[in-house]
Amino acid sequence: MTLPNGLTPEAASQQAARAYELDRRHVFHSWSAQAQINPMTITATQGCYVWDGDGNRLLDFSSQLVNTNIGHQHPKVVAAVQEQAATLCTVAPQHVNAARSEAARLIAERTPGELNKIFFTNGGAEAVEHAVRMARLHTGRYKVLARYRSYHGGTETAVNLTGDPRRWPNDHGNAGVVHFFGPFLYRTQFHASNETEESERALAHLEQTIAFEGPSTIAAIVLESIPGTAGIMVPPPGYLAGVRALCDKHGIILIADEVMSGFGRTGKWFAINHFDVVPDLLTFAKGVNSGYVPLGGVAISPAIAATFDDRAYPGGLTYSGHPLATAAAVATITAMADERIVENAADIGAEVLGPGLRELAARHPSIGEVRGTGVFWALELVRDRATREPLAPYGGTSQAMTELAAECRAAGLLVFINFNRLHVVPPCVVSAAEAKEGLALLDQALTVADRHTV
Repeated sequence: MTLPNGLTPEAASQQAARAYELDRRHVFHSWSAQAQINPMTITATQGCYVWDGDGNRLLDFSSQLVNTNIGHQHPKVVAAVQEQAATLCTVAPQHVNAARSEAARLIAERTPGELNKIFFTNGGAEAVEHAVRMARLHTGRYKVLARYRSYHGGTETAVNLTGDPRRWPNDHGNAGVVHFFGPFLYRTQFHASNETEESERALAHLEQTIAFEGPSTIAAIVLESIPGTAGIMVPPPGYLAGVRALCDKHGIILIADEVMSGFGRTGKWFAINHFDVVPDLLTFAKGVNSGYVPLGGVAISPAIAATFDDRAYPGGLTYSGHPLATAAAVATITAMADERIVENAADIGAEVLGPGLRELAARHPSIGEVRGTGVFWALELVRDRATREPLAPYGGTSQAMTELAAECRAAGLLVFINFNRLHVVPPCVVSAAEAKEGLALLDQALTVADRHTV
């Protein structure tokens, strides 16, 4: 018996032990108190599965950081990276290279409207940084609005835009960012009783925020088309169209952050396609090549691109449009189209995950709400359904959530947990059988969460 990488379990175990030893000695982990973590070692991956350092196979319902949309070790993407490495490993970004040109074409063909110019970055946070810079330079304004319950990245501007507690240690109040409440009916800030009221009142709140901040001072509004890490709150009908109208009214740039929700995750190429809205700038990363090689970017409208026709854009990156990364993007997008992977995500969401998660909610008192679309779902876990008291505090964790994560792993399921939420976000290539397997494992693990309910 061998693992997908050709190692025997014994060899993989030895390799994992050595890797873990070196990791704890030398690696500084993100978002972590270094002495308090016990990171899992992954020795092999294939499709929708990973193997840990103890040789256990786990169904990956996290897609790592919600980025392996095409699954692990897709042969066409692996082959494309190998072929590119044999041809042209790297080139400075001022030079044309075929992989970058073709990746830009394929992305531009799929972005909404006329977002036909692509600026490449190394990841999502840099994409947000540059989108904001473009908006500020284009408008001559500085202030940017972003919603609470959001995540836009860990770099300076991106983390200040972020509307969750990771912003707090990095926020000195001088980044030119103003936060507002977005729609979230389950925990409404607007005393709404239905989606129509939530949408109308959230838009009225945003309009008032714009008025009080001064429309002529605001360069951009940055929104995740469907917020990801913050809870997968699908906007109610009319909300994003209303934001678009407010931006048009006041000359404000609308930036759609599609870093997590883009490239098939929601059952469409981009989440904003569900709402028939065209932003001025669109940021992407993660699913563009499933993270096989770091890549992100900004898709740019003609009006903003024209700002820099005869005026140099003051920004760049050594690895912008790196050949290995863009070759992986070309292979990923091509495979997604040829293999109908986006359509598969939509079908799995509509036929398996959505119905299956709602069935779990009927059986488990710990599930307060099920939200999502495609392969992009969240379970809002509560201690008390009547009061909607969360199973972990905002910005923190709890014994219940820790036990739930451990039970999932013991059952053979790798999950994405944030605060009181369990996110169900398998690769877009997940089969119906694999999705049902994951639901069965979740059904088993959620009994642990139920023990903490009233």
